[in-house]
Amino acid sequence: MDNSLPPADELVLVDRELAQLDARRSQLLARRAWLVQVLRPPLAAPAPFGRPVPWAGPVADSTPRSAQNVLLTLGGTLLTIAAVAFTLVSWGSMGIGARASVLAVVTGAALAAPVALLRRGLGSTAEAVAALGLVLTVLDAYALHRVAFPETGGRAFAAVASAVLAGAWTAYGSTLSRLRLPLPAAVVAAQLPLPLGVLAAGGGPTAFAWAALVTAAADTAVVLWARPPAVRITAGTGAAALGGWALLTGGWLSLTAPWSGAPLLLTAAAVALFAAWRAPASAVAASALSGLAVLTAAGGLLRAALPADWAVPGYVLCALALAAPALARTGAGAAPAGSGTERGAEAADVRGSAPAGGAPGTSDATADAPGIPATGPRAGHSSGEPVRSGARVPRGIRLGLAGAGAGVAALGVVWALPPVVAGLLGPMARTTAVWSGEHAARPLAAYPATALLVLTVAVAALAALPRLWARCGALALAWALLTALPVSSGLPYPGTLALQLLTTAAALALAVRPGPLTRGLRAASPAAPPVADGGGTAAPAAAAPWEPPPLSTTPHAAPPAAGDGPWGVRPVGASTARRGEAPTPGTVLGWIAYACGLASALSAVGLALDVRGATFTALGALLALFAGVATVGPDARRVVSACAAVLAATGLVGAVAAAAGFADHWTALALLLVPAATAAVGSRAPGRVALAVEITGGAVGLLALGIAASRPAFLALALALGGVIAAATAVRPERRRFASWAAAALFLPAAWVRLAVWDVSVPEAYTLPVTVPALAVGLLRRRRDPEASSWTAYGPGLAVTLLPSLCAAWTDPEWARPLALGVAALAVTLLGARFRLQALLVLGGTTLALDGLHELAPYVVQVVDALPRWLPPALAGLLLLAVGATYEQRLRDARRLRERLARMR
Repeated sequence: MDNSLPPADELVLVDRELAQLDARRSQLLARRAWLVQVLRPPLAAPAPFGRPVPWAGPVADSTPRSAQNVLLTLGGTLLTIAAVAFTLVSWGSMGIGARASVLAVVTGAALAAPVALLRRGLGSTAEAVAALGLVLTVLDAYALHRVAFPETGGRAFAAVASAVLAGAWTAYGSTLSRLRLPLPAAVVAAQLPLPLGVLAAGGGPTAFAWAALVTAAADTAVVLWARPPAVRITAGTGAAALGGWALLTGGWLSLTAPWSGAPLLLTAAAVALFAAWRAPASAVAASALSGLAVLTAAGGLLRAALPADWAVPGYVLCALALAAPALARTGAGAAPAGSGTERGAEAADVRGSAPAGGAPGTSDATADAPGIPATGPRAGHSSGEPVRSGARVPRGIRLGLAGAGAGVAALGVVWALPPVVAGLLGPMARTTAVWSGEHAARPLAAYPATALLVLTVAVAALAALPRLWARCGALALAWALLTALPVSSGLPYPGTLALQLLTTAAALALAVRPGPLTRGLRAASPAAPPVADGGGTAAPAAAAPWEPPPLSTTPHAAPPAAGDGPWGVRPVGASTARRGEAPTPGTVLGWIAYACGLASALSAVGLALDVRGATFTALGALLALFAGVATVGPDARRVVSACAAVLAATGLVGAVAAAAGFADHWTALALLLVPAATAAVGSRAPGRVALAVEITGGAVGLLALGIAASRPAFLALALALGGVIAAATAVRPERRRFASWAAAALFLPAAWVRLAVWDVSVPEAYTLPVTVPALAVGLLRRRRDPEASSWTAYGPGLAVTLLPSLCAAWTDPEWARPLALGVAALAVTLLGARFRLQALLVLGGTTLALDGLHELAPYVVQVVDALPRWLPPALAGLLLLAVGATYEQRLRDARRLRERLARMR
């Protein structure tokens, strides 16, 4: 609570807070009453007089069914534990007859009891007893091995026993079809016979993988044709585990023994492909797995027959051979967009074969989509009917095979990227001096040259697909191929530099004119009406090839927007999409080409620094290229190119200065040519381009000032030249406000630095003749325009004298200058407060405070030294406590001070 308020105001504040609390309490009480009414059950009608109302009892925490399941589960678990303990621990205390009798009686009773329990409707109890019976059959098998077949190997007996148990449990579950546990248990037992039999026979990893694959194939058949969901889920889990083990073993064998792993992988691929054909829900995943197995097998065989450098290209070629037909059948490149052939193919695809689990007569695409009726002559057939030989391959299988091939090809492209990185970043990591004529050793010179083949094949494959994503990938990989070519082929230095410059030029040309990249692309028309296919199903209209928008032929068309192009001409390939719309293909491809061109330009500059002549050639070529893009390029690429052209010109000026042997301060003066040129270009360029060019030129000017800082005389000259450039820019109306302030900010330091160079000890002799007329001009300006800011009218004139005098006073050991400066600053401050002028108040007050601090600093130091060591921290603590206690008041004071300053002119 704020105790600094007067008592009357504080009383009003307390009353207001109490009223709010009472209102909130009333709201909460009303809400509580409603909640109690909702939670409390409605009262029954009153019973007749004298008849007691029966008590309903407490509300149960759980349903009877859940409690029954918990009890049955606990009971079955305890009985199972008891049976296991009896078999393993107490077995030796009984004879052979007693043992057989006990197990036979208990197992028979446990297996027969569910029949009677099911007749009485006790399904959960029957499930628990049946589970106990299944466990007892396992114990019977264990007992049989210990008593009748002690010399038989454990693995062999377990294989036979698991097969027998699987068959017995299957028969038992089929007889008592209302029990849910026996059939999944039979599926689990069926996973063991073949793998255990192979282990018992001493088979190696290959034989075990074959056994796992055969078992997985059987599980796949169960998944496809079994009806109970629990059985299908169990079989699917087993198929995934054992089939995955077989595939991993086949992959390992393809690297060590390809001719042993290939049959295993091809068989696994056939099983997965059959499952994909029959189960449309998992067609994509299963067919992708099948494709990966085929590629692993084929690539392993090629790897064994080809040299080591050709292993990855072999995998990539196999992957493209697998993906190409699948992509062609999906309609990616089968027919031109909008043709009747394509529409007929799409309609035929919709009326394709019906795999298991889907609606008959529909493809996987329509089977998965709710609300699409089944069409075609095969409607009404059972889902288990085999697909006829003339049916088309379902779309899910094509997508899976295409995904597998594309994934392997992408891994091959990743393998081929190190030469690209070396060709791009190698020139940046310099190990030799600039213009030394020596060239650094090429990184990754021993990398296989077949990486170029992988990139070439990938470019060709992507370029053949009329899709935007494929065309973008082809463009990026084509640039990567040209970047990696010098590294992999060992081109000499001139050829490498020429190739990089040509790559830059080609990329920038495509960024300006992306028309050749968009030929043959298909883009769906959002306004196209649906077209009915042969089966009566409405299908989307065929897509039309993308074409650049036609030029307007209207005689009185609206003038182009500013910045669309030089002198109002929109460049070809410029983006015509409005804000919020998707960019056109030309825009996307143009930006990708432009990014590739920028990367190649940077690499070319780094490489050109080895030789002097190459540096001039590269920088001149890049200056011409970026200037051309800045002139005719579209959208924001013009702005970036204009900045890049300024940087190229800066490098060219620096290279000329270095070649001429200029000292650093002369180089700084030469660099000022760049901001001068940008100021001239900015007066004729469009708005965004002009601003970007001038900002970049200003950054170069700051660099020149930093270089000239080591020589104060040249620094003063550079500041003065920069002020001249800014003053010339201020002639333009749109730059007048900022450029005029920049010119003043440059001229003032130039004068101060020049005075310091001349060892002037009395700067007022030079500043006062400037201050007096400047203040006179400001006074006239304020009389003509009372709304003019005091910073514009009086700020420059006061700063010319106050700031240099303040710097001189801080270094003057005498008292006359600080005293005169303090008096002048006090007068300026009082005038600012009297006439409410912000510039006078701020400049005068700041100068007065700093001057007083300089004069009082020695005495403050003496006082601090004379005080005890503990006193300054104590005073600081008291100050903090005082500020904290009146924090709100201090904030209000600061806000009032800020508002008063803001209201001043």
